[in-house]
Amino acid sequence: MAKKLCSGIILVFLCSILLSGIQKSKKAYELIYEDVQTIKMKILELEKQAKKNQEDIIYIKKRLDEIHELMNLIRNEQASLGEEQEKIPAQYQVLLEKFNSLTSSLADIAEDLIEIKQSTASLPEGIKEITQDEVMDESGQESTTGQTETAEEESAPKTQLDPNLSPQEVYNLARSDYLKGNFQLAIEGFTIYLEHFPESPLADNALYWIGECYFSQENFEEAIKKFNVLILSYPEGDEIPAAHLKKGICLMETGKDDEALAVFKLLISKFPLEEETRIAQEKIKEIQSRILQ
Repeated sequence: MAKKLCSGIILVFLCSILLSGIQKSKKAYELIYEDVQTIKMKILELEKQAKKNQEDIIYIKKRLDEIHELMNLIRNEQASLGEEQEKIPAQYQVLLEKFNSLTSSLADIAEDLIEIKQSTASLPEGIKEITQDEVMDESGQESTTGQTETAEEESAPKTQLDPNLSPQEVYNLARSDYLKGNFQLAIEGFTIYLEHFPESPLADNALYWIGECYFSQENFEEAIKKFNVLILSYPEGDEIPAAHLKKGICLMETGKDDEALAVFKLLISKFPLEEETRIAQEKIKEIQSRILQ
């Protein structure tokens, strides 16, 4: 009886131990399962995040491709614009050459018309105009009026024109004197040209070269006067940009920097494509640096 009781106790003990082990194993399995499920959840979240990151990368790459295309388009447009800008001076030069050719043709036509006008308006030979200088009073003495006019004529520059010379020859002779450095002779020659051929297409050029002669003689005040007359009388003339430039330089030479700046800025605004504009910009920098010193 005692043996059976002991055996029962032992059996109960063993069963309790076995059940306890089974419960522990079940708990361990449940814990492992929960950990696995947690890991799966983390993996799913990571996959979702990876997918989102991949979508973001695709979007960024697409935007980068668009930016790259836009940059290429801008580069192509800049290159095209640069080519067009390079063509502008060449096209301008072609137009300038055509304009100069047309101006030369018009000058020749104008000179022919002037010669025809002079030939038709000339007086018959033997007829001589009687001037006041030849009027004598009854006592054989020249009148007071005649003496006054003679004095005025002697003080005025002599502007006699050789009738054998054409307008172009008169202009060329004066230009030749300028190139040789005979500035006073050039002034007289261009003055003769202006007095006898005021309607010539080269009249503005003659006036400009008179200003250049005074400029070369460093008679800046007189040069400014001539350039002013040219600018006012021939606003569309081809020497206007050069006249503005030389006028500004004359003002610089006479210490009138403020007026010179105004003239240079006017030149730049009115004639941005002319070579004189580049020189005017350099003169402006020169004046500004001189003011800062």
